[in-house]
Amino acid sequence: MKNSENNEVWFITGASSGFGKSLTEYAVSKGYYVAATARRKEKLKSLAKTAPEQILPIVMDVTNGVQIKEAVAETISKFGKIDVLINNAGYGIVGALEETSLQEFRNQMETNFFGAMAVT
Repeated sequence: MKNSENNEVWFITGASSGFGKSLTEYAVSKGYYVAATARRKEKLKSLAKTAPEQILPIVMDVTNGVQIKEAVAETISKFGKIDVLINNAGYGIVGALEETSLQEFRNQMETNFFGAMAVT
């Protein structure tokens, strides 16, 4: 199904919960189409059931370049374009600096910073 010129297509990372889910619901309420991406397939499926013609659920990890390329290609194949990118995927670390490993910080930067760059 190619999208009409009059409807925006949003590509949202981290769409399975929080702001990403809320933004997906908002976009759908405005009549937009959404490629809703997240790592958790089950949460995406339940979200997509709310507007199956408007929401394309895609399992994607922002740290996986192959998944990113496939998700973009699938979105364009389904809707014909991407108008809005919302790089929402990410997470925080709570705790004392000295109790958090360097690897935990590297993983967070890989998702929150490099993941957003890769999707962009």
